[in-house]
Amino acid sequence: MIDDAGNQLGVMTPQEALKIAQQQELDLVEIAPTAKPPVCKIMDYGKYQYQQSKLDRVNKSKQKKIDTKGIRIGFRTETHDLEVKKAMVEKFLQKGQKVKIEIFLRGREKAHQDLARTNLENFIKIITVPFITEQEIKKYPGGFNTVIAPKV
Repeated sequence: MIDDAGNQLGVMTPQEALKIAQQQELDLVEIAPTAKPPVCKIMDYGKYQYQQSKLDRVNKSKQKKIDTKGIRIGFRTETHDLEVKKAMVEKFLQKGQKVKIEIFLRGREKAHQDLARTNLENFIKIITVPFITEQEIKKYPGGFNTVIAPKV
């Protein structure tokens, strides 16, 4: 049993602990239920919840949010256009952003899914900035996509 100041009060029955908590107009909270004997603390639980939510908000604001950028390539995209897209992907990777690369298929192009997958694999091979593949090439209704991230 621990009081609200952090002092250890010793081992006591749950009824005694509740009685002490009610006298101080505070709550009895079980901190370590698996310990032998279980550890309880007298505290203002509402105040504790408020402090925890405040701490969570501060920690969440300190987290770095990683954006995922998207690049779309057509089935018949020419070499120069691929070079431009490659430069964009490399710029995003150097900034530390993830990149989702999609190759989309229209109409009769959907009959040549093996070529589309090969085109996407070839595009990934020409990227010179070091990266890791977060999501392998995956088929979706409009074509194929993959997600790559910069190597840390």
